[in-house]
Amino acid sequence: MSLRLGVEAALVAGRIIPGDVAIDPRTGLVSDVGLSDGAGSGLAVPGLVDLQINGFAGVEFRSAGADGYATAAHALAARGVTALQPTYYSQSIDDYEQSLRTLAEVHRDPPCGPVFLPAHLEGPFMSQEWKGAHQAEFLIDPDLGVVDRLLGAGPVGFMTLAPELPGALEIIGHLTRCDVVVSLGHTDATAAQTRDAIAVGARHLTHCWNAHRRLTSRDPGPAGVALAGPGLAVGLIADLAHVSAEIILLTMRSAPGRVAATTDAIPFAGAGEEGQLRRGGRVRVVDGAAQLSNGTLAGGIAGPDECLRNLVALGVDTAVAVDACGGVQRRLLGHADVLVRPGDRADIAVFDGDFRPRRTLVGGREVWAA
Repeated sequence: MSLRLGVEAALVAGRIIPGDVAIDPRTGLVSDVGLSDGAGSGLAVPGLVDLQINGFAGVEFRSAGADGYATAAHALAARGVTALQPTYYSQSIDDYEQSLRTLAEVHRDPPCGPVFLPAHLEGPFMSQEWKGAHQAEFLIDPDLGVVDRLLGAGPVGFMTLAPELPGALEIIGHLTRCDVVVSLGHTDATAAQTRDAIAVGARHLTHCWNAHRRLTSRDPGPAGVALAGPGLAVGLIADLAHVSAEIILLTMRSAPGRVAATTDAIPFAGAGEEGQLRRGGRVRVVDGAAQLSNGTLAGGIAGPDECLRNLVALGVDTAVAVDACGGVQRRLLGHADVLVRPGDRADIAVFDGDFRPRRTLVGGREVWAA
């Protein structure tokens, strides 16, 4: 017997199709769309995917245990999230290994909620000049031995690094052969160095416009290369704190189908707190932005659903906005499309008319409902 979502319409392959959606609970796949009998409400869309999320609801993934992951999973399911990359920002190599060992345990016994993907390591091979809120003592030059230690410690699927550092191109090639997505970030790379990194396998730019060499008329840097050509997916913190509305629209229009909206969320996201991050400075929230005492931005406090609402409120087409909050990410990671078509995996979020989450399903299983 199929499960009916009770929705008014669904975003199916980029088009809003009136009618309800049916799920086959035996397979976890969409079985039918456009079902007209019954009066439903809400819009079913592909679930949200976040490539860079350091923590949520008071949980910091670097130091969390299994209980912390379960807490964050429940809170993120309530934001329409069906998959995410827990992100471990700069720390000692020993601590990276411990974080990865914990994630391996979470993979063996996953909590109810969104899928925790292999980790995103933001560091340790990043520029001191563009370190942002990262601690300088944990940033090192690329080292193949360190890479192999990290890959051996637990599941790694994504790494942010600075391609201009000595030995970085070799590391990019090695990571690519190991099926790790390489992202460029916290970098002083020139346009030429950015293109060299793409040539050996780099595929993403971490939080475009933030913490990298600035774009100028004769020195376009990473952002210029990312927006001008198809080589990189473009990460964008769409919280209206890291970048302005105009920059969001400029980025979306410059790189259609390649912008991967992210939160760069820290533990205070979804918790309404401020305080001390582990081995880091005190973070306070000022005018909707998380900052260190010197004013440096220290990650985001918006949820993935807020980033989606921001895009829609700025006039971005609904299908394009939803794709930027999940579809681009799936394509980058090589995952199967989720387009709410019959036969697609039922990773689905249901939103009301104001794009507030009402229900979340992962593999056809309800993991949260309002």
